[in-house]
Amino acid sequence: MSYLEYNVKTVPTGPSKILYLNWPLLLLLVTVASVGFLMLYSVAGGSLQPWAEPQMKRFALGVFAMFVIAMVPIWFWRNMAGLAYGVSLALLLAVEFFGETGMGAQRWINLGFMRLQPSELTKITLIMILAAYYDWLDIRKTSRPLWVIIPLILIALPTYLVLRQPDLGTSILLVTGGGIVMFLAGVSWWYFIAVIGAGVGTVAAVFSSRGTDWQLLKDYQYRRIDTFLDPSTDPLGAGYHITQSKIALGSGGWTGRGFMQGTQSRLNFLPEKHTDFIFTTLAEEFGFVGAFSLLSLYVLVVFFCVVSAIRNRDRFGSLLTLGVGATFFLFFAVNMAMVMGLAPVVGVPLPLVSYGGSAMLVLMVGFGLAQSAHVHRPRGR
Repeated sequence: MSYLEYNVKTVPTGPSKILYLNWPLLLLLVTVASVGFLMLYSVAGGSLQPWAEPQMKRFALGVFAMFVIAMVPIWFWRNMAGLAYGVSLALLLAVEFFGETGMGAQRWINLGFMRLQPSELTKITLIMILAAYYDWLDIRKTSRPLWVIIPLILIALPTYLVLRQPDLGTSILLVTGGGIVMFLAGVSWWYFIAVIGAGVGTVAAVFSSRGTDWQLLKDYQYRRIDTFLDPSTDPLGAGYHITQSKIALGSGGWTGRGFMQGTQSRLNFLPEKHTDFIFTTLAEEFGFVGAFSLLSLYVLVVFFCVVSAIRNRDRFGSLLTLGVGATFFLFFAVNMAMVMGLAPVVGVPLPLVSYGGSAMLVLMVGFGLAQSAHVHRPRGR
């Protein structure tokens, strides 16, 4: 019996598919999103407008999209990977010519009913094309140089276009997410060791060149590095955001000041309190207990993605699920590190909690693909 024949005969069909959804994963996503609604209600001063209610509507749309995507056989999404990747590249190019500018960056396309950020969509389509590539590639060729160059090009093309917007945070997520899929697909450790070594060497060269005739960065770029390493050097300028964020985090203590009692957010000391820095609002109001609880929910989402991938004997479905889980992990890990001063402020939202339509909808599409892989995975009879 061929694999395809085996696959068709042992996966659920018709309405019964809904019973095979990864229901614990869905419940976790709803719980995390509900935390986001609660915090958006709080930062608006006890009002569903202007952030909580639109976010609820977007999440409802995202859940609907997830269900629709989950019901479509995973082989269809495998066949659509190339087209999806091509469309995302086309949208990134469209941003170059027709994109809207906000906060000094040109990242959005106005669709009338919403502003789409194509770079968010690319995070998922890149995972799709890499998973499809390694599903197609003979596993014995995975680490051969010629077959390593192709995925590197697939990663480099959207990364270059995103850097031009400019959007350093998304660029980092694209490179890291793509690298994780390559690693999980079985690419040799030596490639990653070489890249890490080159990165360390580059950082060392950047610092060594400061003040010399061959200085690699501009003076203002070095000042940004200084501010990241010590925000107190410019507390009212470049270091203001992270300084206020640390104050909010520290003032929460173990159990927090109480719901809607956070002074940093209510008195507007905390910048971007409904988007990038919403985690600090939660930590101030609910303390270490609240912050740790949200982190635990995030970890459980990744855990259920990993378990689903391990149980999946379809290589594409397994890599796709792991890629979606890794992308979700990078979102919250980078955001939390950013607001705690452990990483530069690069504008990465807290997944399903920060206000924003593109990021939420794209994540739900990604989890819809993971659900499709889970529902349609081969099962014994």
